[in-house]
Amino acid sequence: MEIKELQERVDAWIKEYGVRYFSELTNMAVLTEEVGELARIMARKYGDQSFKEGEKCNLADEMADVLWVLTCLANQTGVDLTAAMEANFAKKTSRDRERHKNNPKL
Repeated sequence: MEIKELQERVDAWIKEYGVRYFSELTNMAVLTEEVGELARIMARKYGDQSFKEGEKCNLADEMADVLWVLTCLANQTGVDLTAAMEANFAKKTSRDRERHKNNPKL
């Protein structure tokens, strides 16, 4: 699926099943919540914590939740994520072209 299609599909789903978008501020809070859920899974799977009884390692689902809410915010604020990612690649390439290659920590 292309990013443009993702934005269109999320918008169509919201209009059909979700009634309307939550406010931008609410969605920002929801995004933070979803990132926290992803962080919890990462800490248990790759970090020093262990899963609690009954907890599931649903890493892909948590990542998809983050992407969903981020896509909602993009739709609400008029951000074309394809264009934004292209610009971000250009920025990172210009800024970091040699930076990581010359990093002895890497």
